[in-house]
Amino acid sequence: MTRQPLISKLSIAVAAIASLLMFAWPLLIATNSQNENLLAQAVFLALMPMMIVITLVEFATGEIGSRQLAILGVMTAINAVVRLLGAGTAGIETAFFLIIIGAYVFRSGFGFILGSSSILVSALLGAGVGPWLPFQMMAAGLVGIGAGALPRFKPKAAQLLTLCLYAVFASFVYGALMTLWNWPFLAGGESSVSYLAGAGLGPNLLRFLNYEIVTGGFLWDAGRAITTCVLILLTAPALLATLRRAANRGGFEN
Repeated sequence: MTRQPLISKLSIAVAAIASLLMFAWPLLIATNSQNENLLAQAVFLALMPMMIVITLVEFATGEIGSRQLAILGVMTAINAVVRLLGAGTAGIETAFFLIIIGAYVFRSGFGFILGSSSILVSALLGAGVGPWLPFQMMAAGLVGIGAGALPRFKPKAAQLLTLCLYAVFASFVYGALMTLWNWPFLAGGESSVSYLAGAGLGPNLLRFLNYEIVTGGFLWDAGRAITTCVLILLTAPALLATLRRAANRGGFEN
């Protein structure tokens, strides 16, 4: 694998840290003034420049060439349509296997753009547009960043195991992040699992974990993990071979 340019690593790291901080606002900011729509608008305004900057940096450094850019467009369109088959219904989520496989071949920058853009296109096609959308885009982008950083093992069985283990981890992280950002709006203000402004990181984190247990969030995430693992096992051997051939022809060394 060729060495990834420092500026590419830095841009991806900044995007990942900024995204995590935006998700974790209930644990970091003490406020009783909560407006879900204003929060979502602010996050969307921050997210779009991040996507553009990462795309430009990846293209300028050669991490994404013209061939990879074409592949990115095709995979974004396919994933947007595939997501409509599940879109999280009863824990069935069909969007992540392509993000994970694509990022595993083309690295984290490609994964962040693929994850974010395919969720956006899918929402415009009918999956639903609302205050949750920029957070879904960021969370899917983070899934792509993580998948792009996975170790590349030679044995195919080890690769599949790595992808499946990561799919389980990413599914639960995605679910936790998507619950965390709007937990203060959903939980209300008068229960033992509600967000408590000014309570500090420890007490609010404990309340959030209790909220996840009470609402069955972990069970929902388990459905996402199972769906993603099954789809990876079914499609990864063929997709990895196809994407790697395209990568090699485009001069990209995985």
